[in-house]
Amino acid sequence: MLYFSKLRIIFITIFSFLFILIASSNLFKFDDSFFNKKINLGLDLQGGSYLLLEIDNEPVIEQKLQNLTTTFRNFFKDKDIKLNNIKIDNQNIFFNVNEENKQKVIDIFKDENSEINPYYPRFKSHQLEIEDLGFNLKINFSRQGLIKLKTSSQDQAIEIVRRRVDEVGTNEPNILKRGNSRILVELPGLDDPTRIKSLLGKTANLTFRFVTQNDEDRFGVEKLEYEDGTPPVNVSKRIIISGENLLDAQPKMDTQNNQTIVSFTLDRVGAKRFGKATSTGIGKQLAIVLDGKIISAPVVRDTIASGAGQISGGFTFQSATDLALLLRSGALPAPLEIIEERTVGPDLGQDSINAGMIALSIGFLLVIVFMFVKYRFFGLITNFTLIINLFILLGVLTLFEATLTLPGIAGIILTVGMAVDANVLIFERIKEELKDEKNNILAFDGGYTKSRTAIIDANITTLLAAVILFFMGSGPVKGFAVTLGVGIFTTLFSVYFIARLFTSLYVTKNKNNGKLI
Repeated sequence: MLYFSKLRIIFITIFSFLFILIASSNLFKFDDSFFNKKINLGLDLQGGSYLLLEIDNEPVIEQKLQNLTTTFRNFFKDKDIKLNNIKIDNQNIFFNVNEENKQKVIDIFKDENSEINPYYPRFKSHQLEIEDLGFNLKINFSRQGLIKLKTSSQDQAIEIVRRRVDEVGTNEPNILKRGNSRILVELPGLDDPTRIKSLLGKTANLTFRFVTQNDEDRFGVEKLEYEDGTPPVNVSKRIIISGENLLDAQPKMDTQNNQTIVSFTLDRVGAKRFGKATSTGIGKQLAIVLDGKIISAPVVRDTIASGAGQISGGFTFQSATDLALLLRSGALPAPLEIIEERTVGPDLGQDSINAGMIALSIGFLLVIVFMFVKYRFFGLITNFTLIINLFILLGVLTLFEATLTLPGIAGIILTVGMAVDANVLIFERIKEELKDEKNNILAFDGGYTKSRTAIIDANITTLLAAVILFFMGSGPVKGFAVTLGVGIFTTLFSVYFIARLFTSLYVTKNKNNGKLI
């Protein structure tokens, strides 16, 4: 029926005013944190930089396989099984065992309760696959094992990218997954991403290792270059401490020689290792290696047991700040490569806003004129409801501090059209009811009731499309899907609560005035 209880009227009024108030926080500043929210403008409206990063998982897979070889050796050693000629080639581990133990090794790897080969019941798959090649056994990651490894690497990389971007102080960065090996970074308001690109392009894998003249070092030796171009030297592969042992790193000025340095503080384990290494390595050069290049290699003059030290290397204050930032945020699990880059100027973004607002205004004006000419007073009710509907939609987006993009504005415009479409269906159905029903209240109630199925079916169909676009689409498409999806719910609320309330008040008051529409 067209009857509305006082409780329902109060609910509709409070709900509408609440979201109108939230939406108005985009224009006015409130002291209350709940109302002091705003809709964020997307990259295409505000301007800024867009970077698509791809993770090079090859080193991650290689490192994981290297670690597994040690695990396998120790595990089978405890079972009195010797693994011979272990080597890694093309992301595969090859080894051989004597014939009497071969099947035992294969059974251990294929056992669902294996201690060294996790089993994923959900996917009915092991992390590792084993294959008998006759003389050798071959082990490699299964498809599910690779997916798990890449997903873990991506999650870790996203967290570190977020830390680095946040430390720079970029406004409202948007950092998202793309597949299982790519990361999307949107930096609204940032016109020159050079510094960000430099920070994201470095893995920041820090190690402290001794320079050695002995090619027979039992840990192995590798020749590394200096970052400043100084001739390369031999460095032991033995890692004294790594970036994982750092608690903090900050840029500072060395008052003794007036140079910029990076001071660091180690955790308890790192401090203990560093103290022991410097006590036995007095007189040796300690190479500070970042991403495979030596930053500096000072000579150890005394034991450093405090867990604090400094890195020097002819830094400017900016480069020292960036290095400290990289060390604080942690090393990336794998190198990142920028495969796509776009920069949108603020002028182009403002043009997009203006074009979107002009389109919305023209469309809204034409709808208002059409509804008034076609339905007179009920057209005015529809137009008033449309305005409230837009405010509620903006209020919902503001409440969740959503990011508005140009496709999002298109979604709002489409919402206006769908709201009008629902009202047209209702009013045309009411006209049909009035041909057989002389009672205005019954005719209007029948019009709202009998048009409901068509309206809900149409909106559910559109909502399903919006859901698919949200989960299958990328950034701008998601923005369109969000505004369209939210718009469907606000449209149904405005049509069946707000517009129907005003209609019922008018029809009830003028129920005996003949044909009303």
